[in-house]
Amino acid sequence: MGTAWPTGWATGWFAGFDSIASYASHGISTAGMNTFEDVVEKSLNVTIGPTGWSIIWMLIAVAIGLILHFILFRLLPGLIGRFGRTPRTTILNRFRRPSMLLVPLLTIQLFMPMLAALPTVTRHLLTLLIFVAIVWILVAVISVIEQTIKSRHDITVRDNLEARSVHTKITVLSRSLMVIVIVIGTGAALMTFPNVRAIGTAMLASAGVAGLVIGFAARPVLENLIAGLQIALTQPARLDDVVIIDGEWGRVEEITMTYVVVRIWDQRCLIVPFSKVIGDSFQNWTRRTADILGTVFLYTDYTVPVQTVREELERLCRASDLWDGRVCVLQVTDATDRTMELRALVSAKDSGTAWDLRVWLREQLLSFLQEHYPDCLPRARVELPGARSPQDGSQPSVGDGNPGPHA
Repeated sequence: MGTAWPTGWATGWFAGFDSIASYASHGISTAGMNTFEDVVEKSLNVTIGPTGWSIIWMLIAVAIGLILHFILFRLLPGLIGRFGRTPRTTILNRFRRPSMLLVPLLTIQLFMPMLAALPTVTRHLLTLLIFVAIVWILVAVISVIEQTIKSRHDITVRDNLEARSVHTKITVLSRSLMVIVIVIGTGAALMTFPNVRAIGTAMLASAGVAGLVIGFAARPVLENLIAGLQIALTQPARLDDVVIIDGEWGRVEEITMTYVVVRIWDQRCLIVPFSKVIGDSFQNWTRRTADILGTVFLYTDYTVPVQTVREELERLCRASDLWDGRVCVLQVTDATDRTMELRALVSAKDSGTAWDLRVWLREQLLSFLQEHYPDCLPRARVELPGARSPQDGSQPSVGDGNPGPHA
């Protein structure tokens, strides 16, 4: 048999359902909340007042927002998986703090009908915090996209030209987007102030003169920003490029919004503004490829057997792992009144390896000459007064320097 429900149960149930539907369709009823507030005040026998209740409701909204944030970040790790090689923890950590600010603020907006007693300054501050949270979230999104793209292009491999190109583009473009987002967000937040809005209207009325003044004052910033976009598109220098700027040899370690950081070989850092990178000339040793040629100069006597030294150079190159097998040449590149210049030209896979190969070959070739041809090292020839040529078969005189027989 069916269960006998109390009389009037259906009517009460549907009445309650209608109340919930009305509440959901019209939002939170301030009248209902006032009734709840009256009941609480009577039960506790206290008078909280409108401002006090607004603070209480705001704290409740914050608590609900934090609970929703906690639940959200408990569920997200199983939903997002991995983006490229970017770990889930990296993605979540980027969004955890800005979302912890944004979610409670959005919850407070839902409770705004009960916060009418809050001071105007407080309500305005909550609006500004929403702008801050949104900008923070957008910057985090750009950062995650940047890291995801970079994770798919490894610059630690030998042939990393394409990877370095991608890293340079995405670094400069992401920094530019972050600046644009921050500037737009700051402008939107400032426009919530009536006085600032009036100033903006006045500036629009005199946009020509104001544009010239602002453009002249911000010329260095705009110049570096435009130069940064040029570097991202044309790429005269990329991340990890080997460059010589102002006579300093180093690698491009970082590209910021306004300057390039070059890590010099002795671990110093050279800070180069974008305007200098675009406007001045510099050497880029890895513009197309990391392969490079290195030279070793030797200064010897004219009697040195060049072919023998050339064969020794070839033997040393074949025995070294630093040589990439492309170029190994020994040439006589100059001759002075005292010495002959020998240039060894060798190749290596990159500039660092080329440097190690050059200093090793220089040491080995000098040791070879010292051991096998010590007389072929540079020496000064002096002809004494009265000395005879070796072809005469005579010996130079000894004494006062005048020609004569030996005593």
